[in-house]
Amino acid sequence: MSDPSTMHKLKEEFLKLVPPTLFFFIALHVVALVRSLMTHGTGLPPASTAQIALSALILGKAVLLADMLPAINRFPDKPLAYNVAWKTVLYFAAASLIHYLERLYEAHKEVGSLAAANEHLLAQTIWPHFWGIQIVILVVVMNYCAIRELGRALGEERIFRLFFRDDITGSARTLL
Repeated sequence: MSDPSTMHKLKEEFLKLVPPTLFFFIALHVVALVRSLMTHGTGLPPASTAQIALSALILGKAVLLADMLPAINRFPDKPLAYNVAWKTVLYFAAASLIHYLERLYEAHKEVGSLAAANEHLLAQTIWPHFWGIQIVILVVVMNYCAIRELGRALGEERIFRLFFRDDITGSARTLL
């Protein structure tokens, strides 16, 4: 039988993983839909829900790992915009790397070597589509960071009440 403290820690880590993973799961489906609409008729395959789920899980875990870095809250005494911008840069870099590696993996399956796959990927990329998707991902990551920073500053319970309470005007006055 497993140690109860180990099971408690695993449960705690799993519960921390759910919000970012769920957020990115939904957001990446939007990105996949946009990509599918942009590439309709080009022969590029749309992303599957399994691929999106794996990417969301990777991004969710990347967020948790990045949150453990001492430099993640680099601007604790500054307005929230500083941490939102800083975290957006970090998370966007991770998301961009993951996006690139996914495409590189697919190209590698086609051509057989990493160098040839990279060359193939660069030659086959439809750059306006690529940059369009990157912009959408940037906006999604920035929104995620803004929501998280608001939750950290105001408290998750206050944010929850603000969004889901029936008496919005009363709760807005007492919360802010």
